[in-house]
Amino acid sequence: MNRSQPQHFRNRLLTPIQYVKGVGPRLAKLFEKKGIQTVEDGLYFLPRCYEDRRHLQKISELKAGKKETGFGEILLSGTAFYQNRKRRVFEAVVGDGSGTLTLKWFHGNEHYLKERFKKGRRLIFSGEVRWFNYQKEIHHPDVEIVEGEIEEDYLNFKRIVPIYSETEGLYQRTLRRLMKTIVDGYSDELSSPIPEEIVERQDLIDFSEAFRRVHFPPEGESLEKLNLQRSDGHRRIIFDEFFFLELGLALKKKGVALETGISFRAEGALSQKLLNQLSFRLTRAQEKALAEIIEDMEKPHPMNRLIQGDVGSGKTIVAVLAGLRVVECGCQAAIMAPTEVLTEQHYLNIRRWVEPLGVRVALLTSNIKGSEREEIYDRIRRGEVQIVIGTHAVIQEQVEFYRLGLAIIDEQHKFGVVQRGLLKKKGGNPDVLVMTATPIPRTLAMTIYGDLDISLIDEMPPGRMPVETRVFPESARNRAYGIVEEEVKKGRQVFIVYPLVEESEKLDLRDATRMAEHLKKDVFPAFRIGLLHGRMKSDEKEAIMMAFKEGKIQILVATTVIEVGIDIPNASVMVVEHAERFGLSQLHQLRGRIGRGRYPSTCILLAQYRSSEEAKVRLQAMERTNDGFKIAEQDLELRGPGDFFGIRQSGLPDFRVAHILRDTPILIEARKEAFRLVQEDPDLVELSHLALKEALMRRWKGRLELAAIG
Repeated sequence: MNRSQPQHFRNRLLTPIQYVKGVGPRLAKLFEKKGIQTVEDGLYFLPRCYEDRRHLQKISELKAGKKETGFGEILLSGTAFYQNRKRRVFEAVVGDGSGTLTLKWFHGNEHYLKERFKKGRRLIFSGEVRWFNYQKEIHHPDVEIVEGEIEEDYLNFKRIVPIYSETEGLYQRTLRRLMKTIVDGYSDELSSPIPEEIVERQDLIDFSEAFRRVHFPPEGESLEKLNLQRSDGHRRIIFDEFFFLELGLALKKKGVALETGISFRAEGALSQKLLNQLSFRLTRAQEKALAEIIEDMEKPHPMNRLIQGDVGSGKTIVAVLAGLRVVECGCQAAIMAPTEVLTEQHYLNIRRWVEPLGVRVALLTSNIKGSEREEIYDRIRRGEVQIVIGTHAVIQEQVEFYRLGLAIIDEQHKFGVVQRGLLKKKGGNPDVLVMTATPIPRTLAMTIYGDLDISLIDEMPPGRMPVETRVFPESARNRAYGIVEEEVKKGRQVFIVYPLVEESEKLDLRDATRMAEHLKKDVFPAFRIGLLHGRMKSDEKEAIMMAFKEGKIQILVATTVIEVGIDIPNASVMVVEHAERFGLSQLHQLRGRIGRGRYPSTCILLAQYRSSEEAKVRLQAMERTNDGFKIAEQDLELRGPGDFFGIRQSGLPDFRVAHILRDTPILIEARKEAFRLVQEDPDLVELSHLALKEALMRRWKGRLELAAIG
């Protein structure tokens, strides 16, 4: 450790990175850009890939179409201008006596590249080799400048070498040297309290040994397994992360099961009355989900259940039927939704369903103010309102329930675990029913909702028409308008969706406000056009929606406020402008607004020619399938688990190494072991589990109310 260190750190893993020998304040700042502040952070900074430098091939031996690693000297370098591509390309020609190869950078800081890749410098390069004009080349290679003699450099050559994620000023050779210091000096401090019987059953290697092997693989390690992050060392570290996640979820689930709740044993008279007056029958999937919910509600401990179903599968009516059982037992139900438009839509539908049964409903949003708001608070407090429907306003401190029995949370992925907890605290351990129309791949459900039981509504109500989705380029705009005109003339209605409410100086995008005017005046002067966006007042939005529902508006120009909860059976066409700007699940939600009646429906995705490759993949996925689960799988692959649901905001511990998609088999094993352990020792009171409990609390940092356990 550096002599300038001001104090002795009791836990050496918490030693600030700047006090590691060879680091100091300047490099510590560069490490900080990578999120590395302590020695422990450094140990978890695993290589992003590995190169086999045991036998470096000559340039003449490198094969096109393969990822290869070679060594050579820069013979010349500089910027070339390609007339046909109209762009500048930085090139470095490298030779080793057996042949030459060109390294190319199509984008990057030209000044930096010139400084780094000067004639005469020797370097290691790695990347996919290709042929161009009878010459081998690699585009955007991984490059490392070589100084000194290769024969004597056993850290960077003659072995499988780790390649780390770089930042400017902190390059591979420096990183490797410092990581070697950290691994040699501190890896023995790492330990995991996972019980020995689990370690043996899962055939896991020693925890600190796993880090040594992952950073500097010993002789005999498989290069392929290392690069796929499937080596024994990787598996041990990943298992550890998943185990603590699943242990937390298992304890939370067990804790809920031990809480005393309300047993809702009702005759179901109100529910039956509602079913009798509906114009449709429940599907088998809806009936099954409702039966699972009723079984949970009759138990003496709180229900914690997720209803998962695609757009339009009929989750809301199932939730309302559950709410009526609570009302029948003299309690209240609260429904929390993420947007005012969705909340208002729920309010209009649910009031129409339940008020004829004598059930009183109130709407609570931030738009309701003053004396009207105070009066609603008062009626909720006195129990005069039996079903409360609202946005975040439902969890405000001033809202007091007479007796909250059921908390229903719609579009759960829009809320974090904290909001779920706040709503739950409004009553004495009420039942919790979570709904989502964003289909969740099983692996993600096991992490995000690992503490919930899941009901699946995987069947659409009869009469739902499949939606044909077509991607149109900007040049086909008139063809899209032709389809709109044709449908409106048949008596159908149309949504046209824009990403922005108003014109933006920063973004060159069409906006709903200006385009509504343009469409009225120049494109569809004979049709009735309305505008709907999130900045409108509540009563304005309600009036527009009612006018659209009643057919007084033929074309509704809107932003994504219509993403959820809008039900217009007569709408048969949707045009999404700048479709390349939207995420997959958002496009799927938007598309779910049409095809709700008996007419064939079309969703037109108008995309700009500048679309990125990822945007093209998204739009092609939308053309291929209407299946929400397939869409979700594709979305998860494109965005990765962190962004798919905002794991950071969901209240779960972050993964430093584990990846939900790639490491599913390890996740399943870790979950099995964690749930088995909690079944055997629900409060982690056994002597051998005390360290486990301490590590768990540290990792979860009091999230998900785990502090109450034991």
